[in-house]
Amino acid sequence: MPQTSDTPRPQTLRLRKPRPTDGSDIWALVKRCAPLDVNSMYCNLVQAEHFRDTCVVAERDGRIVGWVSGHMIPAEDALFVWQVAVCPSARGLGLGKKMLLELLERDACDGASALKTTITADNAASWSLFRSLTRAIGGALDEAPHFESDRHFDGRHDTEHMVTIALPETGAVARAA
Repeated sequence: MPQTSDTPRPQTLRLRKPRPTDGSDIWALVKRCAPLDVNSMYCNLVQAEHFRDTCVVAERDGRIVGWVSGHMIPAEDALFVWQVAVCPSARGLGLGKKMLLELLERDACDGASALKTTITADNAASWSLFRSLTRAIGGALDEAPHFESDRHFDGRHDTEHMVTIALPETGAVARAA
């Protein structure tokens, strides 16, 4: 069928490692993704450069529509996922899970036996994402309060629960992707 001006053109989605030049676009995306904490643009620039092997950018038609920041926890066999951001226009496509599965397949995460992240009790979207990921890979999820509101945040932020997903053998993650 020939394309006309009324025919929507297909949108190409690409997952890749971030580049330092992505820092400002990542920062702008995170700003649009409440309830995520907005860090400095410099923080996102450093993540894109220093932690690029454990971060993922999703591009659709050359525009950043998704972001996962993470790092391997020093002295642990665990990948810590800091933020998952999906542009409102790209929600409902399973993009968050696709980015996480892409990340788990990277060489930089080969030594990880667990994925860890923190989530506030009221962040239903994040709970749903990480439970869905756990089911997809056949892992096991555990959670417990970690950074407590009064003790760590002086009452200015909700308690963050540490979510730990025991990762299965590498082949199971690849099959889920």
